[in-house]
Amino acid sequence: MGRFPIELGRRSRPLLRILFGVTPANAYVDLGDDLDARFGYGRLRTPLANVVSWRIEGPWLWITAIGIRRGIRDGVFTFAGTPKGGVRVDFRERVATMRLFRTPALYVTVEDLEGFAAALSERGIPGEDARTR
Repeated sequence: MGRFPIELGRRSRPLLRILFGVTPANAYVDLGDDLDARFGYGRLRTPLANVVSWRIEGPWLWITAIGIRRGIRDGVFTFAGTPKGGVRVDFRERVATMRLFRTPALYVTVEDLEGFAAALSERGIPGEDARTR
């Protein structure tokens, strides 16, 4: 099992704590038999067998990235503490998120993007680094 902390930008931390209950202790992704993502009040858990691909993306504008977000058009969730970039994890079957929604994918801004992607690859999950540089 591996734990990947979600990066929390220094200037974003107070806002994340007030609005979403995020602290360094509850902002991470655990990889084992399941993918278990925690981000303050947000949580998503699914068997690793439900993960079909990953993609490193970003950077993004701060205003469009930070916090717990749900895409209006696609329903994709984001657990983001920084606009630097993140990993999109796509699911075979939609996953319950925050007890209200079912999402086809999740973005997480883990501190070690490459390490998280490598850990997924080691488990046989394909992906790509599509960051804008």
